[in-house]
Order: sequence, then C-alpha cells, then structure tokens
Amino acid sequence: MLNYIWLALVLLAVLIGGFDGRMKEVADGAVKGAETAVTLALGLIGVMAVWLGVMRLAEKAGLVQVLARLLRPVMRRLFPDVPAEHPAMGSMLMNIAANMLGLANAATPLGLRAMKDLESLNEIPGTATNAMCTFLAINTSSVQIIPITAVAILAAAGSKNPSAIIGTAFLATICSTAAGIVAVKALEKMRAFQMDTAAGSEPGTSSQTLPAQSESKAATAGQGNETAQATPVQPAGWLVLLLFGACFVWFFLMGSFPEWFGLEAASEPRGESSLVRAVNTISLLAIPFLLSFFPLYAALRRIKVYEEFVEGAKEGFHVAVRIIPFLVTMLVSISMFRNAGGVDLLTQLLQPVLNYVRFPAELLPMALMRPLSGSGSLAIFAELVKQFGPDHLLVRMAGTLYGSTETTFYVIAVYFGAVNVHRTRHALPAGLIADGVGIVASVMICRLVFA
Repeated sequence: MLNYIWLALVLLAVLIGGFDGRMKEVADGAVKGAETAVTLALGLIGVMAVWLGVMRLAEKAGLVQVLARLLRPVMRRLFPDVPAEHPAMGSMLMNIAANMLGLANAATPLGLRAMKDLESLNEIPGTATNAMCTFLAINTSSVQIIPITAVAILAAAGSKNPSAIIGTAFLATICSTAAGIVAVKALEKMRAFQMDTAAGSEPGTSSQTLPAQSESKAATAGQGNETAQATPVQPAGWLVLLLFGACFVWFFLMGSFPEWFGLEAASEPRGESSLVRAVNTISLLAIPFLLSFFPLYAALRRIKVYEEFVEGAKEGFHVAVRIIPFLVTMLVSISMFRNAGGVDLLTQLLQPVLNYVRFPAELLPMALMRPLSGSGSLAIFAELVKQFGPDHLLVRMAGTLYGSTETTFYVIAVYFGAVNVHRTRHALPAGLIADGVGIVASVMICRLVFA
C-alpha cells in the first residue's frame, strides 16, 4: 500500500504543479525534502546515542525487565507473538511511556530500539510482523497524556486557559488509540495483509511465531545476559535513591508553586495557572530525571555505567545512517505534494462535504497535513491561533487534534527504515484509521465540552 501512496503523491505533485504553473516549487520541494531528511537523520545521531546508552543501563540494571513484568498481562494481549520476558517488551513499554509524557526526543530512540528487538523475532526479514504493526499503530495513534507543545503555544499566545485542551486531547487520544488497536488486530486477519509463509513452515501457520524451544531461548537470552553483572541494591543504596527522588519532588514543587517559596518573581510573566506550570515543570524535569536516575540505579547495582553507556551509544550512529534512504524517499514525495498545492486542492474539493457533516473547513488543512508533516501541521496550528485567537473553539479543536494524532508517514518511514522493513503490510492503514478517528473525535469532543 505504501508503494501506491508514494507513487500517487509524486505523480499528483507533478500534475497539479504543472497545471498551476508551480513546477519550480515542486522541484524545490524535492530538493528541500531530501535535505530535510538527511538533516533530521544526522540530527538524530546524538539524541539516539544518548538514549540508547541510557536504555542499555536500564537493561543491565534490570529496570526494563521489572517494567515489563508489571504490565505483562496487558502486553501479552497486545503482543501475543512476543515472549513475555523478551527485551522487546521492555523496550516497547519505555517508548510508550516516553510518548505518554510527550518526550519526543526520548521516544524515537527508544522506539527504534524496540523495533530492533522485535526484528530479532522476525523470521521473514524485510516484512513487518504482527507485533511490529501493532507497535506502530500504538505509536501513530499518539498515546499522550499531556499535549505539551500545543499547550505551550496557547500559553505563549496569551490564552486565558491554555490547559483546557489537556482533557479533550486525552479523551481524543483514547479514541484514536483504541481505533488503532482494533484496526490493526482486524486487518492482520485479512488475506491481503497476511504474511508470506516462511520456507519450511506449514501453510496456514503464523510464520512469525517461534517454536517452543526458540521462544524459551529468546525469552531468556536478553534477560540473563543483561542482569548477569548486577548485584542487589544495598540498604544504603535505597536511602540514596529515596533522597534522590525527594530532590526531584522538591524541584517539582518549586517549579509548579513558586509562590510557596517566595519566588513569585521567578514565575512566568504570562499569569499561568498552577496546572499549566505543573505540566511545564513535569516536561522540564522528566528528561533530567531519566538521564540521572538510570545511571544512578545502575551504579548502585555495581554496573560499570561509563562502559555500558558507551556500548549502548555506539548503536545510535548506525541506526541514524540506516534510516536516511527511507526518510529521503518519504519526505521528498510529501514536500513535492505540499509545494504543488495538493493540500489546498484537497481542501477545496472536500469543502462541500465537510460543510454537510459540520466539519470546520478551516481545520481540514491541518487534518490533511498532520499525518504527513509535524512541522507543517504545527505551522498551520500556529497560524490558526494567530488568526482566530488562542481561546477560539476552532483553535481548541486544532490543539486537541494536534495532541491526539501523529505524523504517521514519518513514523513508519523512520521505524521500519531502522530495521530495513520494506513490506509494511497493514501498519499504514491502521495508522491512518487511528488518525481519522482522532480527528473526528477531536471535533466532536470539543463541540461537547466547549460549545
């Protein structure tokens, strides 16, 4: 399916640009898209090196395995083909947790690590497994508790209540995530999206399911090696961790309620509410906490933190280089289509239908752009804020939409590109269904709540 969509984007860009006399913009879009893809990939090297290093420390210290055990019942239902103790379970949980907190810089490297772990279970290289497609569906449905970026833009624009969209975005993202999971589970049973039978396996059996012996081996391979060098945390170590946690609680209180400490002058001059300050403080403290807690816990378990961090960081460069061709291919077509005026043309064609179903036509450009480009949809959102004001119903719909959907094409290109998967099967349809449900839910929920 991705082959047809990519070809359609390129051909439509050329045809629309030719009839509108915008061939120069189309050509510039191709060049700009390629440059952007390489810049994005190279920019990921440092971030990925950091987070893959942290992830290795978490694995060595046993934190990933603990997290996987806590949520094993849910994960086993979502990913029945992945052994319960396989490192992929922990990697996926870490990625989902980072997405829920809005930590985009951390979520992508952790997601790429999860895809690498899932690829170790793949018996048909180059073809996405059911587990991969489910993981991508969850990612593209934008599991997010707090839409930090949208709230920050509204607050900067002087909104009286920028945190108003937190509740609506949370409800909309529940709808999009549920739709994504239902869609991916339904589509994987359709004949058109079945995996090719692996050589030597019986027809009709799942080619990605490991034999019992291999499954047992895979389940324990990573766990035994990861924790072999770790020793239990001593009582003094638990005291250190307790004091460390208390420091971050203190930092959170100072950032969220500065008036309690006589720091009113240090608070934001926009008159933010305590809830908005708490949201901003969480986003500011989350990454420093993770970057320091994992090494500290690993050190208390007698792990050689420097050496293990370096080993994990080495993966960052190779993964970033591997995804460049996939990013170039996708972003070139998207940039060509956007520069040719394809989004504007679709908006004009669909406007009568949208008026009939009471979908705001002004919101359509952002709805069409969101699965294609994060920066493009963010620019459209900022323009809507400027045009209608930060507290307008339409703007709150747009903010809710931004927080409950994801750049599906970018996510698929990056995540599958990292493991050289060319046949994405039903991952893209499931992701687009999740986006569509998130868009509709955003409009309906905001009408119920704010209108």
